[in-house]
Amino acid sequence: MNIVLTGSLGNIGRPLTTELVKKGHTITVISSNDERKKAIEALGAKAAIGSMFDADFLTATFKGADLVYLMETMEAAGDMFDKSVDFTGTINRIGHNYKTAIEQSGVGRVIHLSSIGAHTDRGIGILIFHYNVENILKQLPDDVAIKFIRPVGFYINMFSFVKSIKHRGAIISNYGGDTKEPWVSPFDVADVIAEEMEEPFSGRTVRYVASDEVSPNEIAKALGKEIDKPDLEWKVIPDSELLTNWLNIGFNEQVAKGFIELQASQGTGILYEDYYRNQPTLGKVKLADFAKEFAVVYNSGNE
Repeated sequence: MNIVLTGSLGNIGRPLTTELVKKGHTITVISSNDERKKAIEALGAKAAIGSMFDADFLTATFKGADLVYLMETMEAAGDMFDKSVDFTGTINRIGHNYKTAIEQSGVGRVIHLSSIGAHTDRGIGILIFHYNVENILKQLPDDVAIKFIRPVGFYINMFSFVKSIKHRGAIISNYGGDTKEPWVSPFDVADVIAEEMEEPFSGRTVRYVASDEVSPNEIAKALGKEIDKPDLEWKVIPDSELLTNWLNIGFNEQVAKGFIELQASQGTGILYEDYYRNQPTLGKVKLADFAKEFAVVYNSGNE
C-alpha cells in the first residue's frame, strides 16, 4: 500500500515506519524539519517536508495514498512554557486541516492516533484536544473509514519524574495510591497501528492500546529498584499546591491547569471509564522493562 504518515520520526513514527517498510509498503513520512529528511530516507521511506498548518501541502501529500495516519501533539502547537499559546485552539486548526486535506485528496481510509479520554469533553483536562479532533474527523463523509486508536498514558511521560526525584527525593503528583491504571509503550502502539493498517476498514471504530496496569505505588517501587532508591515514594499533594509549583516554574496556564485536571481524573478513575468498557489485550512491554529504560535516563544526568 501507499501510506502517508504524519508525526515525523517520533517515539511511534520511527518504529512504525521501520515495520511498514519491512512489510513492503510504500511509505511517505511528513516532517516539518528538513533535517529529518536523511533519517527518513535511511529507513527506506520518502520524506515530505512541510507544515500541518498548511492544508494545501497536506492535500498534495495525501493525494494517491491508500491510507493516511494522522496524529497531533502539543509540541506541534508550541512551547509549553510560552504563556501566549492557545494549545487547544492551535491543535483544532491541525484537525481542520486534516479534514480539508482528506476531503480534497480523496483518501478513503484513515487511522487517527487519539488518546485515552477522547470519549468525553468533561473532566479530562488538556486531553480535550483529542476529543475535539476526533469529532472534527467524524464530520468527514461516511465513505471515509476511520480507525481511532486511543493509547493510554505513555511510560515515557514518567521521564518527567526525574527532576522531582533528584531534587525532592520523591515522585510528586496530585493523585496516587494503590489503584491500578493502564500505561503503554510507544512500541506496542506502533505494533497495533501496523496491525490495524492491514485489517479491513469499515465505518468508524475505536481501539484502546495498553501495555501494563500498575498503581502509582507500584511504579515508585519499580523505578526505585532500578535507580537504587528502594524507598522511593509517590507523594500526593493538593491540586492547588501542584498548580502553584508549575506556574512558578513558568508553565503556560492552560497547560498547567489542563494537566492538573487530567491527573485528578486519573485518581478518580473518570479518565478510564470507557477504557474499562472496551478493555484491550495488554501489549508486550511491561513496567519492569520500562523501568530499566528510565534508569538509563535518570543516570545520564539529564533532567
